Amino acid sequence: MGWLQILLGTLVIFVSISSLYTFYSAGFFLHKEDICHHFYGVQDVYDGFDIRSLSERVEEVLNKMENLQEKLEKTVQQMEKNKGELQRTTIPGLEYKKFLEEEVIRPLYIAHISLRQIRLPKFEGIGNSTMKEEPLINAFLTEEIRKYITPKDNRFEKVNIYGTEKIHNTIGHTCVLMKKELEEYMDYDIGSYCKDDWNLAQKLMVYGCDPLPRRRCLTRASKVYQKPYPINESLWKLPDDRNVRWSNYQCRDFACLSSKNLKRGFSKCTGCFEMEKEQLKWVNNSSLPVDFLIKDILAIKPGEIRIGIDFGVGTGTFAARMRELNVTIISTALNLGAPFSETIALRGLIPLYATLNQRLPFFDNTMDLIHTTGFMDGWIDFMLMDFILFDWDRILRAGGLLWIDRFFCQKKDLDDYMYMFLQFRYKKHKWAIAPKSKDVVFLSAVLEKPPRGI
Repeated sequence: MGWLQILLGTLVIFVSISSLYTFYSAGFFLHKEDICHHFYGVQDVYDGFDIRSLSERVEEVLNKMENLQEKLEKTVQQMEKNKGELQRTTIPGLEYKKFLEEEVIRPLYIAHISLRQIRLPKFEGIGNSTMKEEPLINAFLTEEIRKYITPKDNRFEKVNIYGTEKIHNTIGHTCVLMKKELEEYMDYDIGSYCKDDWNLAQKLMVYGCDPLPRRRCLTRASKVYQKPYPINESLWKLPDDRNVRWSNYQCRDFACLSSKNLKRGFSKCTGCFEMEKEQLKWVNNSSLPVDFLIKDILAIKPGEIRIGIDFGVGTGTFAARMRELNVTIISTALNLGAPFSETIALRGLIPLYATLNQRLPFFDNTMDLIHTTGFMDGWIDFMLMDFILFDWDRILRAGGLLWIDRFFCQKKDLDDYMYMFLQFRYKKHKWAIAPKSKDVVFLSAVLEKPPRGI
């Protein structure tokens, strides 16, 4: 077995020398203040490039090389201890081949590919561009992410309709903090079926890794999908169970989502999958002064409310009622324990899969109505609330209505939230406060955005 020891020892020496030579020639053993000069020259240091990510990737490759070296050295030492036994036995050829492939060649290949994937900034941009490489490129290992965030040059080097020479796909900066989860999300075979990992995608979105990168895999869909009910029937009828992928939910059908089932898997909007209860909302009089009726709100601006957005948690009942009155409402939704998005769509309505931390994808001054209930309440940080309200103000047109529906908060915080709603100097059409409990209050209001001079 002496020849095997010689082979492994040679590999150890080769890996050590090659890794040392590679990084010495690249300048990574220079003093910190000399590294940038080595790469770019004194005049070419670019402060915007993510040197930290670059350093982490280099460290990652060095660790792989070091681990491989230690593994080979331990193997040789173990063989040395057992050389007497090894001389009496022979390693089968297939076992030896498997050892080389799994323990030597594959780790060496991975380290080699990782080293080749490390990109340095190149100052060879065209037009108004100053740097060719995306600064975040070295933060990720999965090739699909790297391909996604690398700027895509226009064909024929022409300026596109947006006035730029290339397209930059975007991911939120929090994605770098959730590197492990994002690389799991983007780890797939191109053109194959995607993993059934919508809950992983939603976790990334909720934690701020949003917008997510596009993927080049095929979304899974139910093999027993049934055609939706006609629109006049679907608005107030639960969809067919076969039209929902029930993976990752505690329930496996709509009957299980009843408010009486304590194991239904979600806590918000407890009765919103029970259509007989949903049909009573916003059309029946209530004893609480904070419960406004749709007909009274539309009467404030007769014929002017045509399109809007419902920002909350639910199955689209507000949009269903407004549709019956020829008003188009888009309902925001996240699948927090139940298939809210699918239910809204199967009712013939429009779900917008969006989080609180996302800028709404609508242009300025375009919405007639913004309605919010059931989600944006007193648990939200004041600063986040401020950013949300300013974004709503941006998309609401002059003369449009902001309907704050049963907002609740601690009584001690009410003045702060009232200031936040009133800071825009909207015209008050309705304003009501009612107790929810001893220390918590409800607030409902309908406010009109004023015109603003240019």
